[in-house]
Amino acid sequence: MSFALSKAVNPAKVFLTRKAEMTGRWDPSYFRPELVALEKRVCEATSHRLRDFVQQMSGGATPSIKDADTHYTESADGVPFIRVQNLSTTGRLYLEDCKRISRSTHEGLLARSKLFGGELLVKITGVGRMAVASVVPDGFEANINQHIVAIRTKGRKTSETLAAWLNLDSAERLASRRSTGGTRPALDYPALLSLPIVFDERLPTLIEDAVVKCQARLEKAQGLLGTIDDVLLAELSVIRKADPPNTIKKRIFQTDFHKITGQRFDPIFHQGDIFHFVREANCGLPRLGDLVAYFLTGFAAGRGDQSDEEGAIIQIRPTNLSNDRELVFNRNVTIAAAELKMRTFDALKRGEVLFNNTNSQEQVGKTVYFDLNGDYFSSNHITRIAPKGDQLNAQYLSYVLNLYQRQKVFFKLCTNWNNQSGVGVDVLEKIPIPLPNPKRQALIAAKLEKIRDEARMLRLQAVEDLQQAKAEIEALILGKKVVE
Repeated sequence: MSFALSKAVNPAKVFLTRKAEMTGRWDPSYFRPELVALEKRVCEATSHRLRDFVQQMSGGATPSIKDADTHYTESADGVPFIRVQNLSTTGRLYLEDCKRISRSTHEGLLARSKLFGGELLVKITGVGRMAVASVVPDGFEANINQHIVAIRTKGRKTSETLAAWLNLDSAERLASRRSTGGTRPALDYPALLSLPIVFDERLPTLIEDAVVKCQARLEKAQGLLGTIDDVLLAELSVIRKADPPNTIKKRIFQTDFHKITGQRFDPIFHQGDIFHFVREANCGLPRLGDLVAYFLTGFAAGRGDQSDEEGAIIQIRPTNLSNDRELVFNRNVTIAAAELKMRTFDALKRGEVLFNNTNSQEQVGKTVYFDLNGDYFSSNHITRIAPKGDQLNAQYLSYVLNLYQRQKVFFKLCTNWNNQSGVGVDVLEKIPIPLPNPKRQALIAAKLEKIRDEARMLRLQAVEDLQQAKAEIEALILGKKVVE
């Protein structure tokens, strides 16, 4: 007896598989026809598995935040603590947002996961792309958390070739095929080691050429974004002055006790005029609280409050605010859609400004302009600001707040507790905002948006070109087209 499916069904979602072909796994997604066909094509090109290249493997760990003062540090003398977000499909480590651990933790608790130059680092746990791989630079002292495995190979060239293959889309699809788990997929060691490897020594050079072209566009985009604060200050007729030398003499000061009575006692708050760089603006400096219709804070949502059901609503958190001050959605927390009926006032509105009120001290104050359709919530680490439209342009405000953040205004205004820092509404209400007339604000915002749009186009082109280059590399290495 044989069975046949109607031609009306989607063969990528509804398919038949012989029982004899089902070995090791029973979950349907593992046997999706396109993945089975992909693995067959790759295995025709190679007999190698990742295990053939491994001399030693070690996994990391994450020290408890309960003992944060012991394990973590913001000192430049701390040891870089590599997390999933520090890995990159370029094969390089991305260290701009890198946490640090204390020397004692590196040498003690995490001694077994110390990194060595030339090791291959592979992501084995977490949402998003699986098996992202980077290579440890020579002479780079660091450690890893439990979501990454460090693999010692025969040498740097071997690690670079492996990373170049693992970061191709075909290898990632085969890695994701082997992952288990629902909301937090994971690759166990046997599954990781079973990955087919097309070991072609041309790969690192081919990938590097594509990455260099991509990086050139990205750097040009970043250069454009780096001009935004200067353009904003210039539009306000403010001449930007060089930062004073960071010497001990400059950091030591005296003040009268009566001047700080009833205020905070932390010295950084009283070191000088926090807003000195906008005092020369060619306009008034009213308080933000006088220009805003409302400040609203989002709500906390623990694991039990979250939902993965279809139609669930994204709750915007600090992780959704990129360093470029844009909304990103590669790490999302979602809330059941039914909550919308009970949380009508918690639904975000287009035209609001989203301010990151709680984070590490360096990150507090990151701001984005919200202009998305659909339903969204925000966490209690986000303050929603609704400017009075006839007085304050929302986009213009977002640029001013980000200027302040990069000038360390909020760093100095923060209240610190339990390894976190925050700026409350009571503080936000009092900060001065340079306020040209509404028409002028709109023109300034439009000028800054044009710069941002140019940067977006450059980044988009960089990503598209890199993806195209990778597809062509796959076709070359495998001798046939793999990407469908």
